[in-house]
Amino acid sequence: MDVRTICLGILTRANATGYEIKKTFEESGLQHFAEASFGSIYPALSRLTDEGLVSVREEAQEKRPDRKVYSITSAGRSTFLAALMKPLPEDRHRSSFAFAMLFSDLLPQARVRALVDGYIGQTEKKLVQLEQNASEQLLPGERFAAEFGHAMYKAIVDFLRTRRAEIEQQGLQAAE
Repeated sequence: MDVRTICLGILTRANATGYEIKKTFEESGLQHFAEASFGSIYPALSRLTDEGLVSVREEAQEKRPDRKVYSITSAGRSTFLAALMKPLPEDRHRSSFAFAMLFSDLLPQARVRALVDGYIGQTEKKLVQLEQNASEQLLPGERFAAEFGHAMYKAIVDFLRTRRAEIEQQGLQAAE
């Protein structure tokens, strides 16, 4: 999904600032399925506002600049639902880890071992985050997305643990 659609989706749940959208994106597990940074969220919100798909109001804060709170409009809700009705593009799974492992035969076994350990560690952190989110009150779609992500990350960890010895043997048998 593009950042515009992500912003609209989050705003269907509640009004939010750009910061709150980013926080929701990171804490709800959405970052496991798409990318959105402050550098992409704020321009998207500006365009959505210009197009009348979201409205914005400023709230005064003590000793800080006013904060902008965004709300989805009825046109924004219709646009969001229309985006969900379109055929979805094919998923793209990009992985720097998988790319490095493609050339693991050129690396020392210690480096391959470190790559595998690091990736397992990163993936286990994602699993913990998804498990914490699953304990919250989730809407059915949110629960599905969390469980889907959990199943993917668990499969990765299980694969790496099961095939660890084989993977590490692929590393260059150079003196370490």
